[in-house]
Amino acid sequence: MKKVCAVSGMEFEITDEDLLFYENMGVPVPTLCPDERARRRMAWRNERTLYWRKCDGTGKRILSVFHQDSELKVYDPEYWYSDQWDAMAYGRDFDFSKTFFENFRDLMYSVPQLGRSVVGNHNCNFVNQCGWCKNCYLIFEAVNNENCLYCEYVYDSRSCMDCTQITDCELCFECVDCRNCYESRFLQNCKTCNDSWFLKNCIGCNNCFGCVNLRNKEYYFLNEKCTPEEYAKKIKNWQLEKSSKIRTLRGHFAEFSKKFPHKFQQGIQSEDSTGDYLDNVQRCRECFSLKKSQDCAFIFTCSHLKDCRDITVFGTEGGCSRCHECHEIGQGCENICFGDQVWMSCYDIFYSKLCQQNCRNLFGCCGLRHAEYCIFNKKYSPEEYEKLRTKIIAHMKETGEWGEFFPIKLSPFAYNETIALEYFPLTKEEVLARGWKWRDPDPRDFLAQDFQVPDTIAEVDDAICQKILACQRCGKNFKIQLAELKFLRTENLPLPHFCTDCRHADRMKLRNPRQLFDRTCDSCGVGIQTTFAPERPEKVFCERCYLETVN
Repeated sequence: MKKVCAVSGMEFEITDEDLLFYENMGVPVPTLCPDERARRRMAWRNERTLYWRKCDGTGKRILSVFHQDSELKVYDPEYWYSDQWDAMAYGRDFDFSKTFFENFRDLMYSVPQLGRSVVGNHNCNFVNQCGWCKNCYLIFEAVNNENCLYCEYVYDSRSCMDCTQITDCELCFECVDCRNCYESRFLQNCKTCNDSWFLKNCIGCNNCFGCVNLRNKEYYFLNEKCTPEEYAKKIKNWQLEKSSKIRTLRGHFAEFSKKFPHKFQQGIQSEDSTGDYLDNVQRCRECFSLKKSQDCAFIFTCSHLKDCRDITVFGTEGGCSRCHECHEIGQGCENICFGDQVWMSCYDIFYSKLCQQNCRNLFGCCGLRHAEYCIFNKKYSPEEYEKLRTKIIAHMKETGEWGEFFPIKLSPFAYNETIALEYFPLTKEEVLARGWKWRDPDPRDFLAQDFQVPDTIAEVDDAICQKILACQRCGKNFKIQLAELKFLRTENLPLPHFCTDCRHADRMKLRNPRQLFDRTCDSCGVGIQTTFAPERPEKVFCERCYLETVN
């Protein structure tokens, strides 16, 4: 079945499996293409933009994803999770003279929101989407880490800095999509590599530099074998302690890696599935960064899902099943549709936000815990609940809202505060023309830098932590933290010349877009679906041909 997206005008396909899923979930067929549905959910996710503001519950100064000028009530996480307030106190009748989303906006701006999504952390005051971490700074979407700085999507890792999508790593710097790596810098798509620099698509390599597609090798320099003595000499000659040298090497390695074939899809044990970064998945379609899941489609950065569509971030070992069009959902949830931040054993919930801890049978609710049979935070009998729920759905069908995720206009964030800007970039003028919010940067964050940053860490003393640096690209100010200085000294790495946002952007550019293209294997000619666009210069092989080339 072919449909035309109501926003982009692009044609997209609804498969028979999709139709059966929507029928079983009791929801209509989407009116938007997968990309526009993803954009809409991402516009509700602010990961990295933090502000100082006042907690509306305690009055104390807190760090929050919500700007101080926001009309929302915002609570410090500790206070929000306490028993000192009750979201049921904000219950109200549904006003049928308004649309559903108008009603929901009124509720959302009344119920206190969670200032940051954090739990179980120790000495991690400047983090978000973070749990059970210790001594970490500016890490986002992170679980069970220690002594990490400036990382995102980092799990079970120790003493890492400036990394994206890493798991079980230690003492790594500027690594992307790596697992079980140690004491390494500038690695991408690598596993079980140690004491190495500038590797791509390598597994089990030790003491290697500037290599691509190697397996279980030691003392290789630019994909050529050398003795330990030769290797040490070559490394020394490159003067890797200098910022200027590293910047040049990053460009050279990017060009060098294009000479080698690339696998059409990253991941392991991906069965009958399309997308990228798929680990232990079966029958999943157009999914990206998905692990241990079955029978899903249009999923982004999740794990332990079953029979789900259009989910952005989360999952956890508790998992999700039969969920549709949700952002940040997981930890034992089932039958959740059009939800935002719903987790911890919740069931049968529609159009609700920030409802957690054993909630069930909710419709249009916000901030509830241990609640059931509620509509707009008001308790009903099971019979009353079903009758009113049916009436509201009929009203939503008349207004054209039923089956649609919360619109971007309703998001509490400006578009450029969210991850939507990363995956679907727009200018300020384009955002405002669509009726969405945009937040201009504070000019006080762009002061001029009045000193020269040294080329090596050996030239730096502790006074650097009192200096205000200015990013050489965007001009935004940033500071060097004492823990960061200690890490750079230990690893003999130079100070950064770019702010953490620009460094993050550079790592994201290394990853392919979350978009699939039809092309043929550059070796055997078989048809493949890949995130490498046909016009790109890299050679892209199917899995069989790729495995025949790696050493």
